[in-house]
Amino acid sequence: MSSSSTATESTETTETAKPADVIGTARERIDALDGQILDLVRERMAVSAAIQQARIASGGRRVQLSREMEILDRYRQRLGKPGTTLAMTLLELCRGRV
Repeated sequence: MSSSSTATESTETTETAKPADVIGTARERIDALDGQILDLVRERMAVSAAIQQARIASGGRRVQLSREMEILDRYRQRLGKPGTTLAMTLLELCRGRV
């Protein structure tokens, strides 16, 4: 094998490794972000439970629909239609099905 052939193979290996490295690093970052998101969802669930308990203890309803509509609207404005779906899922996780 000539040195130019080896150099070409080395360059090709480096170029093909770069996307794999980028993907691997990006996936690690996504995994870390997912961990943070899951921790935040659990925290949100606990805060929501405290609010529900306080509302019930004071004679109120467990769920305040006007507040939920504000949340749905905020997610929709920021993320579009999928944001509404995400917000609905979060609300269901935090208060259960109504």
